Amino acid sequence: MTWIHLNSSSIRAVGWSANHLFVLFHTSDEIYDHLGVPYSVFMELVDAMSPGTYYNRNVRGRYR
Repeated sequence: MTWIHLNSSSIRAVGWSANHLFVLFHTSDEIYDHLGVPYSVFMELVDAMSPGTYYNRNVRGRYR
């Protein structure tokens, strides 16, 4: 898996592998692993004008 660094005030980097979305926030060194995230959602997060807002609306609380 390759990390993609984002231009975001809340998300430092994201990665995706086998329906797992990995998120690294600026405020923590803990990697958050969300199971069942389609690749299309990952790409929308990467391309979002505000990755933090996209994450909160479309990932957080929807995937384990």
